[in-house]
Amino acid sequence: MKIAVIIVRVLLGLLYAFSAIVVLFDLVKAPEPTGAVKEFMEGAIATKYLLPFIKITELVCGLLLISGRFVPLATVMIFPVTLNIFLFHIFTAPESMITGVIVLAMNLFLAYACRKNYTTLLASKIIT
Repeated sequence: MKIAVIIVRVLLGLLYAFSAIVVLFDLVKAPEPTGAVKEFMEGAIATKYLLPFIKITELVCGLLLISGRFVPLATVMIFPVTLNIFLFHIFTAPESMITGVIVLAMNLFLAYACRKNYTTLLASKIIT
């Protein structure tokens, strides 16, 4: 299990870090999107902050996952992005849905591996 966690952690970290670097530094010319994907991307770009915010979050979490530091935190921080990737692929680009499924499965696997770290986070206590 420990080796599987390391492999998944590093692969997911590399995926997020590489994706963020490519977009933030405009390293690869992306193909022109069409249909719902185009509308989604135009909306994200029009906000001026959303796409950079997501990519910086991906970069930070990717580096944390690669380094092995703060993995439970990185897993929680990146989960909303992962869920959005999954839902994006289901609703706007179902032909590439496997990407969203794989990323979601990897994130859930890491969350399961770190589940002991979440006990206090999920404790139902009233702070006075």
